[in-house]
Amino acid sequence: MANTDKQYDQAIGQCRDIFIKKTKDYGTAWRVLRTISVVDQIFIKALRIRTIQDLNTQKIGDDIPSEFKGIINYAVIGLMQIELGQPMVEELPVEQVDALYHKYIDFAKSTMLDKNHDYGEAWREMSQQSFADLILMKLMRIKQIITNDGKTLISEGIDANYVDIINYSVFALILMEEGKH
Repeated sequence: MANTDKQYDQAIGQCRDIFIKKTKDYGTAWRVLRTISVVDQIFIKALRIRTIQDLNTQKIGDDIPSEFKGIINYAVIGLMQIELGQPMVEELPVEQVDALYHKYIDFAKSTMLDKNHDYGEAWREMSQQSFADLILMKLMRIKQIITNDGKTLISEGIDANYVDIINYSVFALILMEEGKH
């Protein structure tokens, strides 16, 4: 599991680098996004991955790893939006964005380490197709929670689904880096 720890940090380091550079380029324009809009952005990326997998070809330059990185960053945006509250036109300092990014990635990683302990890194035997499908399923769950006015009877909330989406995407990136996909 020590290798997973380092691989996780490496994958997230690439995502964070992109996120911070885009924050410097665009500011925090994402602050206007409502939960459903964040979900739709992730949905577009996950569906594109699935389409490329099914067709075994693509016409646009962004590759599957780029899409998984985008999914991670949008899931972090989703977690930030939950904490920050009402979506609005608002510019946040890069330092605050970076601190929030670290906070949610640290939480996602901690969750991953706990689950890896219990599941024995079963994700290492999964296919890239399964990660895309599981992400799509999590998005459908979030949409249902939104329909239910954010309430669940027994299930985890929107935030837990975003955390799982982050971790599935990191797993896919790690396995691709290892040449397993």
